[in-house]
Amino acid sequence: MKHAVVVTGIGLISPLGNQTGAVFESLMQGQSGIRLLPGEQSNGVATAAGVVDFAPDPWFSRLQLSGVDRVSQMAVAAADLALKDAGLAQDALADAGVYVGCGMGGASAIEASYAGHFSAKPRVSPLSVVASMTNAPAAHVAMRFGVGGRVMTYSIACASSSVAIGEGYRSIASGETDIAIAGGSEALLVPCVIRAWQSMQTLAVPDAVYPETACRPFSTDRSGLVLGEGAAMLIMEREDHARARGANIYARISGFGMSCDAVHITRPEPDGQARALRAALRHADLTPADVGYCNAHGTATIVGDPVECVALREVWGTDADNLLVSSTKSMHGHLLGAAGALEAAVTALAVHHKQIPPTAHCVSPDPACNMPLVKDTGIAASNLKAAISNSFAFGGTNAVLVFTAV
Repeated sequence: MKHAVVVTGIGLISPLGNQTGAVFESLMQGQSGIRLLPGEQSNGVATAAGVVDFAPDPWFSRLQLSGVDRVSQMAVAAADLALKDAGLAQDALADAGVYVGCGMGGASAIEASYAGHFSAKPRVSPLSVVASMTNAPAAHVAMRFGVGGRVMTYSIACASSSVAIGEGYRSIASGETDIAIAGGSEALLVPCVIRAWQSMQTLAVPDAVYPETACRPFSTDRSGLVLGEGAAMLIMEREDHARARGANIYARISGFGMSCDAVHITRPEPDGQARALRAALRHADLTPADVGYCNAHGTATIVGDPVECVALREVWGTDADNLLVSSTKSMHGHLLGAAGALEAAVTALAVHHKQIPPTAHCVSPDPACNMPLVKDTGIAASNLKAAISNSFAFGGTNAVLVFTAV
């Protein structure tokens, strides 16, 4: 028996703030949370990023912060906000699960360790390992809220947290648990990591006057992706469990599809993406015509954006002209391991509010990205019944989540 699964809580620590309603409204207005990084953070090279205004004080004492990297701090904060939004107390979580995506773990702890190692008097903190390990965010969420079920970490580059949500969904749908905290966290805006991305020559070149427009998915003048940081957590429940306690429901998670391109470590392939899209629709028992919105992976790279549109056209066929598409990365940046979770939350909110957020800064759409794009500001979509969120990762892993209205 496949149990229906719903989203009952959303917690965000994002470049656009941490109040879910306000974040969604900012996205609908086309507002950007992207800004220039300070020179010491960006190695003196003009670099834009989606930066979170985050202080851990409400969630951690100074003593508790020992050995807890920023990535874990934000994960705990987002999980706490999500649980409060869902109205769930800790005593309901003993048998719940935690499913977290994270690409790079504690980047600040790793950076500090290497700095200490190569200093004149080498010294590395004895807490470096526990602060930097990739499963630390999930572990801290479990410890903070007393979650005694499965506590899993998925590190699959840009698909990490979409897979985490998908696996959390599967655990509930199969009857293994009633509740899951699922999402992702990423905090990689440290000089060494930024230098590595700069070396790849994949980062956007920001405008000196308007750096907030640096991420321009699907636009002819796009110049690359914009990194971001943050955390997003969803509370997912078996639907009858949620209704029995009178919980607010945002949307159902109705499908999850995965595939691997198995071709190239960084270059995406439309055939692989199409397989994940078809798998997600099949699992949700939907046809392309049933889906009205796609929150695209849309990173604003020269190669990636057209490939995604080719895959969508391939799967949607004659219904492609009715599939509205946008990339909210244009406003919050690419959160890598947390990207799928933030975008899944936005997609669930789009279905809930029947409103579709835009792709900002796309003044001149690339003809190679020939999908119906929502641009500039969001639109009402009173007939929106189903939407998908795409995450297509370095390494070739593709993940697609399907959300439907309740």
